[in-house]
Amino acid sequence: MSTNAKTFAIAGAVAAALGGFAAPQAEAQAKEKCYGISLAGQNDCAAGPGTTCAGTSTVDYQGNAWTLVDVGTCLEVDVPDMADGSERGGSLEPLERDLPA
Repeated sequence: MSTNAKTFAIAGAVAAALGGFAAPQAEAQAKEKCYGISLAGQNDCAAGPGTTCAGTSTVDYQGNAWTLVDVGTCLEVDVPDMADGSERGGSLEPLERDLPA
């Protein structure tokens, strides 16, 4: 193998390796926080006072707990209506509903 061929092979391997690191960053940029859609214990973070982070929500669809979703999909996430029949949905801001007692 010639020196030029070896150089191109190494450069290609380095580029491929770096490409693997760029994908997660691009993926993270295509996500947004969606409040009020997580089941208890399945939130990504921010579950309000008395909790720490991921997996600490204690109520299904807890309004102050969020999960990462694809950008632009939060308001379309299908969650069950509340017990009184009023609609429940995702929000880009914390909600004052379904909070722990």
